[in-house]
Amino acid sequence: MNNEDYQAQDGLGLAGLLRGGEVTPAEVMECALDIAAQVNPHINALCHMDPDLGRSLAGAATLKGRFGALPMLLKDSGLAAKGLTHSLGSRLFAGLEIPLDATVTERLVADGFLPFGRTTTPEFSMAPTTEARANGGPTRNPWRPDRSTGGSSGGAAAAVAAGILPVAHGSDGGGSIRIPASCCGLFGLKPSRGLVPAGPSRGEGWGGLATDGVLSRSVRDTAAALDGIAGADPGAPYAAPAGAGSFLAGLERPHDRPLRLAMWTRAFDDIPLHADCLAAVLSAAQVLRDLGHEVVETDLPPIAFAKFVKAQIDVMATNAAVLVNGKVRNAPDTSWQALLEPAILDAWDRGRRLSAEDYVLAITRFHTIGRQMEAAMAGFDFLLTPTLCQPPLPLGEMSTDTDFVTFRTAASRYTTFLAIINASGQPAASLPLSWNAEGLPIGVQLVGHFGADADLLRLSARIETARPWFDRRPAIRGVRAAIPCNTFSYS
Repeated sequence: MNNEDYQAQDGLGLAGLLRGGEVTPAEVMECALDIAAQVNPHINALCHMDPDLGRSLAGAATLKGRFGALPMLLKDSGLAAKGLTHSLGSRLFAGLEIPLDATVTERLVADGFLPFGRTTTPEFSMAPTTEARANGGPTRNPWRPDRSTGGSSGGAAAAVAAGILPVAHGSDGGGSIRIPASCCGLFGLKPSRGLVPAGPSRGEGWGGLATDGVLSRSVRDTAAALDGIAGADPGAPYAAPAGAGSFLAGLERPHDRPLRLAMWTRAFDDIPLHADCLAAVLSAAQVLRDLGHEVVETDLPPIAFAKFVKAQIDVMATNAAVLVNGKVRNAPDTSWQALLEPAILDAWDRGRRLSAEDYVLAITRFHTIGRQMEAAMAGFDFLLTPTLCQPPLPLGEMSTDTDFVTFRTAASRYTTFLAIINASGQPAASLPLSWNAEGLPIGVQLVGHFGADADLLRLSARIETARPWFDRRPAIRGVRAAIPCNTFSYS
């Protein structure tokens, strides 16, 4: 198998070639390693890569699960994996090793994935762009190297968009799968709260905002990956409603009636919405109408957005304090503070001074938004919004050289439609349906009712068939040209 053949397939396509004996796990891994060696110097998407581990895993692999024996990169976000060093995007945590596998890691491996490295993330995954100082420079967008990949799963998105691998692990606590999916022209799903386990060492992330998932180039890869990782683990504090069968198999079921979608074309608090992002959502609405569905522009629900942003800041800051204090509680001096970026150091300081009352009020605010979002979607099957309020940002525009409140407030004006869906716990996906005049991807967000992940994936698959994106690939500074790729259709 050569690199072009490898990149022409999605994950399930490669799994089919493996099962047919047309290619070996070792050959597939060599393609991933070779492409990584070529493109990573240009995009800086991989922070911890172990080629020897990848070759060892592939050499010993037997085909299993849905994906057989495919290369996998885990986000440098704290997902535990024995044998893989990580740093949380932070100089303070450089060389961190955790001697166990998270439940999600175990399930990915059981489904045929071979984790051989980690992808870049901003410090503590707390930024909508991936420019952590611990990574020696920014992660660059494969579509334009002066633009952000988004964050916090920015390295994962860049690796998939650049063709290093077809599927990568990500996580989403405020848009961190959907932001980079939009910036890099990928499909990115944030599952319903409680659908993907956080165990065995955690009950929840960021007060229930955060969940794990994947970024991919096809809806069917995400559906298959979700089949592998979904389901509560023993002792989980809560779980999403049980689904009816396989997410992947569900893609083939036709809708039994036209769907009804609400659409937002304004942002909360009159936050500016770029013309490219508005055009993308209006174009997506037309695709849906052409498929026979009804799209109705609706007013925004009465969410107190500024109060929500404060609640999000309080929960993130509290988590920063818990994380840092766990590392430095017995440190004899404060020299470690220079290892944190200014906004993150301020988050730690703010978090350690917040009261228990502040934290409870923040969680209560999240739960209020859950009620408001379901009320806003009453009578509708889905909600359609822009993913972001702006096209992919220029690198350096959103800097951590400020206090945490200023930094996160600026982030909220870029990602206005996203973190409220983390608060509500609903499933949401960014679909790569538009590219602007500069050749930059512009995503649109599709939101489902809580627990309706299968329905969301099924509609996403129909949209993918109507407006395919799989063959749109960036050319990375002469490393390779874009190549023809397979496309997928669903009944």
